[in-house]
Formats: sequence, C-alpha cells, structure tokens
Amino acid sequence: MFQKKKQNSKRKRVTVLTLRAMKAQKQPIVMLTAYDASFARQLEVAGIDVVLVGDSLGMVVQGHSNTLPVTLEHMVYHTASVARGVSATMLVADLPFMTDRDLSHALEAAKRLVGEAGAAMVKVEGGAAHVLTIIEGLIARGIPVCAHLGLTPQSIHKLGGFRLQGRELEAAERVLTEARAVEDAGADILVIEGIPASLGERISQALAIPVIGIGAGPHCDGQVLVLHDMLGITHGKAPGFSKNFLLGHDSVTAAIEAYAADVRSGTFPGPEHYSR
Repeated sequence: MFQKKKQNSKRKRVTVLTLRAMKAQKQPIVMLTAYDASFARQLEVAGIDVVLVGDSLGMVVQGHSNTLPVTLEHMVYHTASVARGVSATMLVADLPFMTDRDLSHALEAAKRLVGEAGAAMVKVEGGAAHVLTIIEGLIARGIPVCAHLGLTPQSIHKLGGFRLQGRELEAAERVLTEARAVEDAGADILVIEGIPASLGERISQALAIPVIGIGAGPHCDGQVLVLHDMLGITHGKAPGFSKNFLLGHDSVTAAIEAYAADVRSGTFPGPEHYSR
C-alpha cells in the first residue's frame, strides 16, 4: 500500500487539457463520486481521473429521496472535505438545485465552490437557454464547466421520476441538439445520464469535448458512477446501470481499482448495464 501511495503521489494533476488529450487518444476517462476526505484518498490511490462531488450526496449521504434538498452550504462543505483528500485527481462539484436560476447566482455559487472549497470545475444540469448563458458566463470568467444532460436529477419532478430519456426519435434529437449547444457555449466536458447506448454513442462521436456516461452505454469517452452504488452500500435498490465492484475484493481501494480497470479495458459497462 505504501508503494502504491508513493507511486500515485507522482501522478500529474489531471486538467481540462488532460481530458481533451485522453479523448483524442481514445483513453477512457474514469470518474467516481466522493463526499469526504477518506473516500477521496482511496480514489486518489486507485488512480481515478476525476472525482465528482455530486448533489447525489442528498440521497446516499443525507438519506433523501432525491437531490433537491441539497444546499450550497452542503456542497461547499463536502467539496472542501474531498479537496483535502486529492491532489492529482481533478475535482468537479455540482451546482445544487436553483443556484443556476440566473448567472449572478451561478457565479456566486461557483465562486464558493472553486475559490473557497477547492473545486477545479463546476457541473450544471440541463440545456435550456438560461443554462447556456450560465455556461458562457462561467467560461468567460475562467471557470471550467461540466454540463449534464439526459436524466437530470434536479428536474426529476418534470421528468416524472428517474426514467430513461431520449428513447423516442424526437427526444433523442433534442438531447443531441442540447449536447451540441452546451459544447458551443463552452462546456469543457459533458455527463450524459440515463439514455440509450445508441444515443450515447452518437453524442460522443458528434462532440469534440469528452463525454462521460452513466447509464449511457459503452461508447462514451468515459464512465462515472456514484461511489455508494459501485460499492454495493446504497440504501434500497441500486440503479440497473451500476455494478457492485466490492464483491470479490477485500478492500474499498481494490474495488475502486477494479472499476477503473474495467472502464479502461471496456469491460464495464456490460450489456446488462445499459439500454440499447
């Protein structure tokens, strides 16, 4: 373990340029969520490329049924905690519910998450016109942005639940159009969630920026899972696109390493983890 930590301490810091180069070289990007320093250190040791402090903490940490109760204060606290556990791994933090209602609120939230808590990038959900304005405004001020399309948890009531998006032709074309729009607005990477694998492949091929999938098939430029899901410790039923990597391994770090290896080899996600 000491040797592994020593080796990972020499890793170069992952940046936006790193992720662009990985896409160009067809090297799969490995992303996981984390919400505290201890788990963040395990991700660092395991060589994860990107750690996401997701507002999913509302469900897996706080016990809510969705992400909507998560506040900016919660996000700042957990992002700062994770920042203490990583050095080379890129740190991305969600803008929580309603902090993206206009540019001024989004800038204030990003200021706290980046300047105070230590994030290197912020994530915003959706492709509506006001979100595109926010992406442009953040990029103009030098703040990298991760966009998020498809199944967007902050819109769960509008979507009618955690349901697959983009299944019908018209809906698929809408997601693809939004993907091109967030790229044109300046987004540095895109997370696509809960869409058919065929649409995930189309979006990944259409965009120059890296596309990270979660329940979006095997043809994305990378994969992301919620840490608690891939460790099999989620309360209740785990999402069908996830896998318990702790089974067959004797430590959290070994499980995370197995996840990273399977993403990089193309073994995960398998056909049972996505909709065609």
